[in-house]
Amino acid sequence: QVQLVQSGGGSVQPGGSLRLSCEASPYLPRNMAWFRQTPGTQREGVASIASDRSKTYADSVKGRFTISRDSGKFALYLQMDNLEPDDSAWYYCAATRPSRGRGGLLVSEYDYWGQGTQVTVSS
Repeated sequence: QVQLVQSGGGSVQPGGSLRLSCEASPYLPRNMAWFRQTPGTQREGVASIASDRSKTYADSVKGRFTISRDSGKFALYLQMDNLEPDDSAWYYCAATRPSRGRGGLLVSEYDYWGQGTQVTVSS
């Protein structure tokens, strides 16, 4: 069983930056991702990363968000730059079980979830 504990998030003006962190225990899973969700909508994939550091991004965040991982710290990060009001959402980190293959940006591909952290982009 993997536990994911998130930190970061908050409120920022359009054009600003935020960094989300996700600490995993007792190990950092091979395949991890960030998702986001707004009230009344389905959770959507934002970015995923595999153990070889290959990455996938949703079109809406390409060029603005960067996913990364630090195996030594058992941590996953999401650097969000040039934030827009449409980026406002609850953000969740996620991970796959060891038996799974590489994850993409679908909720069904992930087994473990963080508690969520809110991001608000507003002037």
